Amino acid sequence: MLQSLVVPALPTLQQELQTTPTGVTWIFTAYLLAASVATPIAGRLGDMFGKKRTLVVVLAGLGGGTLLAALATTLPVMIAARTIQGLGGAIFPLAFGVIRDEFPRERVAGGIALISGLLGIGGGLGIVLAGPILAHLDYHWLFWIPFVVISVTAIATMLIVPESPIRAPGTVNWAGAVLLTLWLVCLLVSISEAPRWGWLSARTIGLLVAAAVLAVVWIRVEARSRCPLVDMQMMRLRGVWTTNLAGFLIGFGMYSSFVLIPQFVQTPTSTSYGFGSSVTQAGLFLIPSTMMMLVAAPFGGRLSGRYGSKVPLVLGATITMLAFVLLALAHSAHWQVYLASLLLGTGVGFSFASMANLIVEAVRPDQTGVATGMNAVMRTIGGAIGGQVAASILSASLLADGMPKEQGYTLSFAIMALALAAGVVASLAVPAGKPQRAHRVALAEPRASLE
Repeated sequence: MLQSLVVPALPTLQQELQTTPTGVTWIFTAYLLAASVATPIAGRLGDMFGKKRTLVVVLAGLGGGTLLAALATTLPVMIAARTIQGLGGAIFPLAFGVIRDEFPRERVAGGIALISGLLGIGGGLGIVLAGPILAHLDYHWLFWIPFVVISVTAIATMLIVPESPIRAPGTVNWAGAVLLTLWLVCLLVSISEAPRWGWLSARTIGLLVAAAVLAVVWIRVEARSRCPLVDMQMMRLRGVWTTNLAGFLIGFGMYSSFVLIPQFVQTPTSTSYGFGSSVTQAGLFLIPSTMMMLVAAPFGGRLSGRYGSKVPLVLGATITMLAFVLLALAHSAHWQVYLASLLLGTGVGFSFASMANLIVEAVRPDQTGVATGMNAVMRTIGGAIGGQVAASILSASLLADGMPKEQGYTLSFAIMALALAAGVVASLAVPAGKPQRAHRVALAEPRASLE
């Protein structure tokens, strides 16, 4: 929610912090960069030193960053706060590791699916809640409300969550961590700034080339390290790289929907295609998506337990693709956008519920944190590229009044549908996981064995 909550609020934040459109976008970009870097590193630290311990540290950092953001009145302070908030991206791989280590085997798929679904639900809720908060309160409450929740969560984690006994001994490969940070920063900055700089500008191409070179060096350093940050042999496993590819393509579509749908429905009716919605009304179009993620994620977990995690992944990618096909072909009536939003939530809920489970099934228990962290990074990179590709298409098809042409939205929806079609192909290439059927055994039995 903290990632997406600021997106509808960027115009307000620009005015309140007295900055430029370029400057205010760094409030979103700083979080994206920090989360992408922190997620695999914290996942590795959790595998090494304990997932609960690392989770508490991450929550404390997230709370500190959120408090600073709530107090911020200048752009530099806000960007610094958002960078610290990026630690929150590491919550998911650490949570997956705790579930894998602590839950009875037949309940792992459902637990991971529910946590995975919350990722999509939070993204949708951020877009939905931003309007009402800004309408009735000031921008500081975009962070005060989450700060209260994070504080309670950190205390509850210390008191309730058990420390996982599984460890991956070794040291942190700091050279690998620095190289990972550098190539991710170069890649995401180039993608984030490409619509403003131009995709063929010297700065964009230079950063993309630097990202590619640094990524190659990072892979070589990790491959030769005795204690790699990210095990390259693990990344080459078929169950890992195919799931990461599917995550990249599904993220490409999902995050672009958070940009395209609200912007489309807020377009003035004078354009002959827009709905003229307010920020709050635009958020309502994503409520079906958010609600269906909440329903689909645990149901996807049950499908994983019965039929294997590949089934909900293929199903989710297909339904998400159909949502964009619908938007590309029919978007003139409110009900069509609501139906597409419902399909998006269903598809993303199934997909997110299965991807983490597929990664968990493919790697050793002591690799859970870093492996699921890298999957989250691939989804983030896909989402960043998808959102900026959509923004570039809309910017290239402007009317005289500065509004995008309808054809720009149609083309964007069609490109997202093609990306999801490729996601369906990638999901079909994922090895079929083993069903985790619940056996007719009392739950006391596996708990006793853990004790």
